[in-house]
Amino acid sequence: MQEDIVVQDREELLYLLCEAAEFEHTVMCSYLYAMWTLKRDTSEGVSEAELKAIDGWRRSLRQIALEEMLHLSLVNNILASVGASPHLWRPEFPVRPGRFPADVVMKLSPFNEATIDHFLYIERPEGIELADGAGFDHKAHYHRAVRDDLLSPTAQDYVSQGHLYHGAINGLARLVDECGEENVFVGHGEAQVTAAEFGLPGLFKVTDLASAKRAIEEIVLQGEGAPAHRDNSHYARFAAIKEELCALKRARPGFEPARLAATNPTLAEARGDDVTRIAEPLASKVVDLGNAVYALTMRVFAQIFAPAPLPRELRVEFSVAATELMYVMRIVAEAATLLPLDPARPGVKAGLTFSLPHSAGQLVQRCAAQILSERAAELGCAADKLAAKVPLPGVGERLHELAKRFGEMHECFEEHLSIAVDQVAKVEAVRTRVSPPSQDTSDDPNVAHGKDITIRFDTQRCIHSRHCVLDAPQVFQANTPGKWLHPEAASVEHIIRVAQTCPSGAITYERHDGEPQEPAPAVNVLRVRENGPYAVHADVELVGEGALFRATLCRCGQSKRKPFCDNSHREAKFSASGEPAGLESDPLDDRGGRLKITPTTNGPLQLNGSVEICSSTGRTLFRTESARLCRCGASATKPFCDGSHLTIGFRSDR
Repeated sequence: MQEDIVVQDREELLYLLCEAAEFEHTVMCSYLYAMWTLKRDTSEGVSEAELKAIDGWRRSLRQIALEEMLHLSLVNNILASVGASPHLWRPEFPVRPGRFPADVVMKLSPFNEATIDHFLYIERPEGIELADGAGFDHKAHYHRAVRDDLLSPTAQDYVSQGHLYHGAINGLARLVDECGEENVFVGHGEAQVTAAEFGLPGLFKVTDLASAKRAIEEIVLQGEGAPAHRDNSHYARFAAIKEELCALKRARPGFEPARLAATNPTLAEARGDDVTRIAEPLASKVVDLGNAVYALTMRVFAQIFAPAPLPRELRVEFSVAATELMYVMRIVAEAATLLPLDPARPGVKAGLTFSLPHSAGQLVQRCAAQILSERAAELGCAADKLAAKVPLPGVGERLHELAKRFGEMHECFEEHLSIAVDQVAKVEAVRTRVSPPSQDTSDDPNVAHGKDITIRFDTQRCIHSRHCVLDAPQVFQANTPGKWLHPEAASVEHIIRVAQTCPSGAITYERHDGEPQEPAPAVNVLRVRENGPYAVHADVELVGEGALFRATLCRCGQSKRKPFCDNSHREAKFSASGEPAGLESDPLDDRGGRLKITPTTNGPLQLNGSVEICSSTGRTLFRTESARLCRCGASATKPFCDGSHLTIGFRSDR
């Protein structure tokens, strides 16, 4: 019979929620460690069929780890809703007795059957009896008894994550009954983060008991799948992985899906027989770099969840940087699992230790981005030196680019932040659309001046949708040598209608009749075309290309005119649904405004700003202020990036 979790006051509630945050954070790191040990190539002793299964497990583990990040974020939103700061610290691996209940063993171990059994044990629904994985021994059978005689909060036992979270929500409900909802949920909304800002589907603000219950329900159902069974719960996914792993083991007993990475590696002197010291100097340096990138990532997360109100665009910029750092961390972490751990232990490989500095909390916001820029540059230089000895593709370059980006954030926001907290949220970056310098276009056949309108045609952006030659053949006389644009052949209004139906934005115009120029759209929209490109209609700032209102952007990875589509998807027979499944998202506060699109080097399209991502029929897929869209054509989660560009060696060079 499990004991009820007791929450007597707000302090005890905060203590419990902080332990929940540590639990989610620690579990997430365990899943990432196992995922990074999975083999990548048939040269590592696996067949094509086995590698296909391994790739599937990697995708599943990645999605589970992302959902653990969602759970950690939801817990921090609950903490903010009741007036507390975010909690992003966690104990070192292996977690020593007393930090969690006696039956909760947390350590870093490579992907194998025992590790998957352990993950099943961690995610097991309430009421299910399940043995832990072999080697995950519960040696210290202590009991964390409730101390209701103390004013200070104390640790309590729970038998599962569901038990822990149900105790938290019951405690919240009890406090609401005693103090009133308005006195419990006293935190301001600006201290919380939503899916629109961070790009994590399912992330929303907690403002009352109902939304707190919704957050807890999402965490428990996504993890355990209980009380109603869910095929996509973490428990169900781990069960599916184990079933497939066992089948492949029966077919070939010698099948090993993962590299033999150490259990509980450490860079410090080994204390006890449950840790393994990394003694090989090169492996130590790579692991140290990976740990430093992880620590920098958590510093950025601390800024994202800053309790003080910040400009929304600044939070979005921090979110983008955190996502980029997670990609960098993956490259370094996988490189570590290819390096020998210790000359005295042949065959055993190294791995990240996820060490966090004691000062991993929030930085002073007036200089945070400046300090993050300084650190990213230091890590970039370290990566450049290591790259001569270890394959770290793009790591140094990405870190230097992040350093530059943090520096720009400091100049754009932090130098203008007011001391008065209530004014900080109102600060906006000063942005102006810069018009291109005027040029003599008298000899350019793709520019034509009429009395009341000038037409410009960009051949590099045209995808031959043929709206122009079909709807205004007198104006757009295609396949005519020399002058082929004739704005005098139709009314200004008709030419404007044709220009605004051009999905690629190849046709632009400038009015000279005193009437307003084309306004920015009220709603920024990006449509996913069936087997084709992204069609954007927004107030776009396309990095490297300038300002525009319409564009068709390549998503097959084959275009010779990246980031624009050039119809290469047709020849490549690119197949990708224009009607993918949607993700849960809340309506945006502001649906227009500037949408910054950055084609990352050899990576996805990074979107910053309000945008509604829609299917080809107009159905809403996701509303967000930050997203990474696949443009290599290989993502299993199209239109969203899943990191496949790193696996296939995608190049974004024109």
